[in-house]
Amino acid sequence: MASNLAQWGNKLHSGEKTYPIVKQRKRWFIVSAILMLVSLGILFGKGLNLGIDFTGGAQFIVPEIESPEAGPAEEVVSEIVPAQEPRISILGDDSVRIQLGEITSQEQQDLAAGFADAYGVDESTISFDQIGPTWGAAVGKQALQGLVIFLLLVFVVISLYFRAWRMAAAAILALIHDLLFTVGIYALIGFEVTPASVIGFLTILGYSLYDTVVVFDKVKENTQHFEAQRRFTYSELANLAINQTLVRSINTSVVALLPVTSILFIGSFILGAGTLKDISLALFVGMAVGTYSSIFVATPLEVALRSREERIAKHTAMVLEMRAQGTSDVAVTDDGEIRVGALKAGEHQGQSAQPRRKGRK
Repeated sequence: MASNLAQWGNKLHSGEKTYPIVKQRKRWFIVSAILMLVSLGILFGKGLNLGIDFTGGAQFIVPEIESPEAGPAEEVVSEIVPAQEPRISILGDDSVRIQLGEITSQEQQDLAAGFADAYGVDESTISFDQIGPTWGAAVGKQALQGLVIFLLLVFVVISLYFRAWRMAAAAILALIHDLLFTVGIYALIGFEVTPASVIGFLTILGYSLYDTVVVFDKVKENTQHFEAQRRFTYSELANLAINQTLVRSINTSVVALLPVTSILFIGSFILGAGTLKDISLALFVGMAVGTYSSIFVATPLEVALRSREERIAKHTAMVLEMRAQGTSDVAVTDDGEIRVGALKAGEHQGQSAQPRRKGRK
């Protein structure tokens, strides 16, 4: 298995095997566009389940319960504040969290006493927090400000490092693609969006950016002197970069997703850890879609944007004209694609071409 994977990676790196990812970029753009439209439809239609940190409200946590269930809490809330719709979560094996809207001091005391009686615990062990709507709105505003500042810094850094603003624009659009899809999943499932979720969103942006920059760095290496040759176009050299980093992207994603999957399914659904659930879903979805975007969105989009540059367009036209005239000696793979790289894996000129040692005295 490992040997086959290594052989596959070697073939991708040498150009013996290639996948026309850039050539089929319209297909990937359509897929991404559909996913984004669906995400937007869910987001605006269903909306996000914002936690009290953003909307404001009251929160009770009842610990040390022998059989934690939502039913007793629902009955207490319906008796004391019937107009409220509580959000009840089971935390771990012995705790229940009840979240409500704004309540008065008297309602707080009555609810605490009711929860203590319903669950058979000491009222003094029940924790209570109340967050005002002003503070919640400030948290949401700061989260958006942090996101905008992050994207601006990314644009500036990538533009300076690669000296190509179109490459930076492609990276930013790929990040927005990942974020929007992840937020759409949150809206679809109805997971509560908390500050931990926002941390998860920013974390996946960093992960996706890292994966994209690795591919872009290979694109830069392959296309650094693309005008000095007449065999391959800019898009073909960029496609080679994707293929050469494909195995690394898959391996990195699998290794990163394994612990996140454990946190999501074991820590959240089995142990019932609320905060873990908030952040791990963002990490799981974001890492998976980030790997997809770095391969099928970022580089194809970068090629689509840069293909309009005069020098790249002129070079592409020249290469295609030479092929049409039969003056280009490019090789073709078994799949009928242009083979970028050595004509044969490990090709060399033999022992006669190797440097000879000088005779020893």
